[in-house]
Amino acid sequence: MPAIPRRRVALLVETSLGSGREILRGIGRYARQAANWQLFHAAGGLANVMPDWIRDWEGDAVIARIQDEKTRDELAKLEIPVIDVLGVCENQFPLVHVDDEAIGRFVGQHFLGRDFQHFGFYGIAKENWSDRRGAAFAETVREAKTYHELKIPRQSQAEAPERFHQIQEWVKHLPKPCAVMVCSDQRGLELLEACLSEEIAVPEELAVIGVDNDAALCEISDPPLSSIRGGHFNVGIEAARTVDLLLGGKSLSSRTIRIPPNGLVERESSSTHAIEDPVIAKGVSYIRENLAASITNDSIARACGISRTLFQKRFRDAMGLSIREFILERRVERALHLIEGSDITLADVAERSGFRHQEYLGQIIKRSTGKTPGQIRNEAAV
Repeated sequence: MPAIPRRRVALLVETSLGSGREILRGIGRYARQAANWQLFHAAGGLANVMPDWIRDWEGDAVIARIQDEKTRDELAKLEIPVIDVLGVCENQFPLVHVDDEAIGRFVGQHFLGRDFQHFGFYGIAKENWSDRRGAAFAETVREAKTYHELKIPRQSQAEAPERFHQIQEWVKHLPKPCAVMVCSDQRGLELLEACLSEEIAVPEELAVIGVDNDAALCEISDPPLSSIRGGHFNVGIEAARTVDLLLGGKSLSSRTIRIPPNGLVERESSSTHAIEDPVIAKGVSYIRENLAASITNDSIARACGISRTLFQKRFRDAMGLSIREFILERRVERALHLIEGSDITLADVAERSGFRHQEYLGQIIKRSTGKTPGQIRNEAAV
């Protein structure tokens, strides 16, 4: 039997962003299953120019995040199939990209389900993907009481302080509570840092959701950033499948493929409903900050400056459950996050989540999820 000819495919996809790495994972998955692919990867950032070797490279196809017209024109000279997986500039190549409008709608619908009445969008000016996300978000929440938008162009590092000042002023004057969508996780970190500097409680005053679920960035923010899984892994798979179709001499049913988002990874930056009562919002913030400690109704009420009886009544009116029920929900939420996303011992999980001991943690988790902490951790590791 004659050998199957190998597909020599160059990957001009950055590794500096989580979205790029997810695209590469998807391509890698497809390539392993195809078994006749040979990949050539040019590592670097999104703004890097094409590697010199690509101009004389004797390959079959290119999958690229095409950032500018110069790169586009250079790739066109290769006269081989090129798949764009960014969609920033107009070109004649097939495009496989996340569905920006669907992402914006998803976030808007999520926040509407949490009873918010005030909304904001922080994006990058003159970036088509950011504009599409913002427009879809705005349309989804069009019946809101207020809608606010901040778009700042990409800037040099020297201009970063001025950008940060703009964000500070924006978040400071937003009506509270407010639900904010950020066009990307990188900008999400900036927004959360601005909230921290202005002593704005997240998520009680500002609930924030980013896009791309770049886990490293989301986990180092304070609080951890909720984010949409944009679907970049599936972008990689579909881009590779498109290469195979073209190299097999088949025509494409569409030159543009939009990949829908595949869910929200909710972390602390958005894990709340809109809380109109500022005293209760302050109490919820106190609970989150002291979740690992011994919290009583008296200690929370004292922190909020009102009597325990009045706080208990206003809390149930605002939240629809008792203080004890709310604290238990938040402790379970934190415990599950630590079980699934870390390798610390279950005894440490119990301590950091405010449970008395590991055995009690196990009982509560089993009652809440039907699974033991060990089962949950094993499933998360798959």
